[in-house]
Amino acid sequence: MDKRIVLIGAGSASFGPATVKDISLSKVLPGSTIVLHDLNKEKLNMIYEIVKEENKIKNLGFNIEQTLDRASALKDADFVISSIEHGDRFFFRRQDNSIPRKHGTTELMAENGGPGGFFHSARQIPEILKIARDVKKYAPEAFFINFSNPMSRICLAIKRAVPDLRFVGLCHQIGFAHKHIPRMLDKSIQEKGIGSIEKIARLKKAEENIRMTTGGLNHFAFIFELTDLSTGRDLMPEFNAKCMDYFKDKWDRFEFASLTFEVYKRFGYFPYVGDNHLCEYIQFSKDYVKIEDILEWLDMMQSGGQIINKRVEKNFKRLQQGRYFKNSQLFREPSGERVIPIIEAIINDTNSYETAVNISNDKIIDNLPQDLVIECSAIVNKDGLYGVKLGKIPVNIAALLRIEASIQDVCVDAILKESKDLAIACLAMDVNCGSFEKAEKIFNEMVELQKEYLPNFK
Repeated sequence: MDKRIVLIGAGSASFGPATVKDISLSKVLPGSTIVLHDLNKEKLNMIYEIVKEENKIKNLGFNIEQTLDRASALKDADFVISSIEHGDRFFFRRQDNSIPRKHGTTELMAENGGPGGFFHSARQIPEILKIARDVKKYAPEAFFINFSNPMSRICLAIKRAVPDLRFVGLCHQIGFAHKHIPRMLDKSIQEKGIGSIEKIARLKKAEENIRMTTGGLNHFAFIFELTDLSTGRDLMPEFNAKCMDYFKDKWDRFEFASLTFEVYKRFGYFPYVGDNHLCEYIQFSKDYVKIEDILEWLDMMQSGGQIINKRVEKNFKRLQQGRYFKNSQLFREPSGERVIPIIEAIINDTNSYETAVNISNDKIIDNLPQDLVIECSAIVNKDGLYGVKLGKIPVNIAALLRIEASIQDVCVDAILKESKDLAIACLAMDVNCGSFEKAEKIFNEMVELQKEYLPNFK
């Protein structure tokens, strides 16, 4: 297979090696060219040298390239996978969190929603639109895959600013549901006395046999249908009967806990994204989620990233000293991300099923704005991704989602127009703020702190 796959942000020790690993495990992509692109020369070269050595050890036969020049990277590209962060991720995330709270808001996660989510959007969207426009210019037929957050707002900006670009946004949050639902619904996994290998085999079979149909917004979405593919049986009644008992001893403040189950109880459908993401979008989140837990989660994520970086740096040092491992350290198990299966489905025209992707709301959910990017299930073939149509979702859930959809609408408009008035209005109307006085104070302080990374609001 002679495909050109470009990784933008490949200097990231978390993104670059993991994505190359998934490409290497594909049975469809051998012989492809993998182009590593980043703006940080030192980090890019480190990942390039490690990937090149691993490619040699495993005799994989990929053509590995690196370049700092985006135009060169994108020329003749078939697929472009992007995962970038404009500025120091955790340094700014802590500002996004602390400044709005200092001025009296109920900001919690501050990644994709809340006043902090606005500034994350304002740093990210202009940079990612530069990439998207370059893809359209240098590789107009390429398929663009975005991993960066804030997912919904970035994808909505792409939809509006580069309307002819074929793209999808991918998030691994659905993995929480994939981890629990087969165990909850398939009795064979729960049998006593089966060995670990047999249990893994049964779990894999259960995962393949249970189809979830989802809908909503990224980090704010619900399971609307569960189907047993072997019989066609509707599994939602069984799920609803077992859910609360199953999770009694599995509550996790970083996954499914008080907020998730309150929303499930009140709205009738299960939000699969976890408390620490759901909390960004709902006014009553402050009654169920503690800021101390969110800050601890941020510390854990930062520490995890540092561990990965140190491991990659250590391996690079061994390579430089001629002491690199004889056996591959990289190409083992897949990462769990869905980007390569989607690429394979596009190439092979397989009409495969994806549980949760971010695409335009093309009559998928009737009672949400059509000028919106939603998270939903989709069919993938040579023409791209097509959402599984849900029609009208329950009115209470649609109303809840429309609040955030309206905020996203104003957020993206403010950033594209570089409008100070729209920016402050977006901050004020957010469910975590609700005050123009607070919004103006937050805007003024954040613009001063982050002005080198923000649009020229005027």
